Amino acid sequence: MYRLQFEPAQDCWVLLYPEGLVKLNGPASEILKRCDGQASVNDITADLERAFNQSNLRGDVGEFLSDAYECQWIV
Repeated sequence: MYRLQFEPAQDCWVLLYPEGLVKLNGPASEILKRCDGQASVNDITADLERAFNQSNLRGDVGEFLSDAYECQWIV
């Protein structure tokens, strides 16, 4: 139902759906780009921590993914 894509007109990543779009901030788009149906929350967190030279992102990533699930952005 939702499709993640970069929208040049908005200069950001968005989630498209039949009634409109959800404009994503940087962290949200980075998390959702890693949701491929195979990666676990731990995999996504580890990849983000490596990519952005950060640590202790597990809580933030888990909280966002929980919210995204409730919004039916991910299944």
